[in-house]
Amino acid sequence: MLASRSAIHLSRAQATRAILLARQPHCFNLLARHATAVDPNPQQQQQQQQQQLHRGTKYKPIIPPTLRDLPKLYKELSKAKLACLVALTTMCGYAVAPGEAAISTLLYTTVGTTLCISSANAFNQWIEIPYDAQMLRTRNRILGRRLLSPFHAFGFGTLTGVAGVSMLSTMVNPLTAALGAANIFLYAGVYTPMKRASILNTWVGAVVGAIPPMMGYTALTGTVDAGAWVMGALLYAWQFPHFNALAWNLRADYSKAGYRMMAVTDPGLNARVALRYSVAMLPVCFAIPYLGMTSWVFAADSTIVNAGIIWQAYKFWKNSNDKTARQLFFGSLIHLPLLMVLMMAHKNYDTDMSHLLMWDDDESDELEEEQKDAL
Repeated sequence: MLASRSAIHLSRAQATRAILLARQPHCFNLLARHATAVDPNPQQQQQQQQQQLHRGTKYKPIIPPTLRDLPKLYKELSKAKLACLVALTTMCGYAVAPGEAAISTLLYTTVGTTLCISSANAFNQWIEIPYDAQMLRTRNRILGRRLLSPFHAFGFGTLTGVAGVSMLSTMVNPLTAALGAANIFLYAGVYTPMKRASILNTWVGAVVGAIPPMMGYTALTGTVDAGAWVMGALLYAWQFPHFNALAWNLRADYSKAGYRMMAVTDPGLNARVALRYSVAMLPVCFAIPYLGMTSWVFAADSTIVNAGIIWQAYKFWKNSNDKTARQLFFGSLIHLPLLMVLMMAHKNYDTDMSHLLMWDDDESDELEEEQKDAL
């Protein structure tokens, strides 16, 4: 019995020794791997070295973007979807304004306003880099992901701002350019830092949203008259149900980043203000036909549209929750385009339509000369 056990242990020891002797040393394996490895790309090798250097930290080096990537990055930096919506309100302001419309002026107004909006949005993201990183909704923005340097973003904002204001000043009129410059300053210089200081930031932000349709109106008329103020008042009132509903579902993120929004500091006030300004759009829409900008049919049609958003705002005020907030938010996205379409559909045009939609001012001058010659 003992002899058989000893024989088994001896055979196991001999087998283990044979395996160990047959195995190559670890250093030989490393040499073999190094000899057969393919030399990495110099750029990949540099990235690997940077990653190893900053391993264990949250720091990520900024790699200069290629020319192919820049259009996509600039689109994100300028918040293209938001810029398009604001540009549409500018075009609506131009469309409902009384006077001789020129397609070239409309084009310059739209492009110049879009450049101003892109500038304001770029400055906004540049200022809020450390705060965007704390919010779930904004932590994947391009500056937070370090796809662009802060200096690059600042340069983009400066270039688009100067280009937009210059285009509006030279190709449209100085008043519209002044409104564009004021909007950049209000959004980037007042509203953005105010978000962490006072709930009054929402009222300042509403002013920012009210200016673009006024820019479209002044681009055609050259003056800030009652019609321009009514257009601004409509967009000013619309901002509150739209933004307050959005802020409700983002209140945890806003609180985390230290933003003082009504949805965070006073949820009851947040719902009351949304309802209050939803109701305020009723008299504003009645003022539009009163000023002769549209027919009185617009007053009836707009009442039906406004009743929908008032009902949604009432439900949000009665029972503020994620569902009613989403309904009010998405309802506001439908409400505003409907009002714009109705305004343009019911606009009061002059009986003589021959002067409308000229390509430029020279054509209108030629038409006036022809009419004088005919007389």
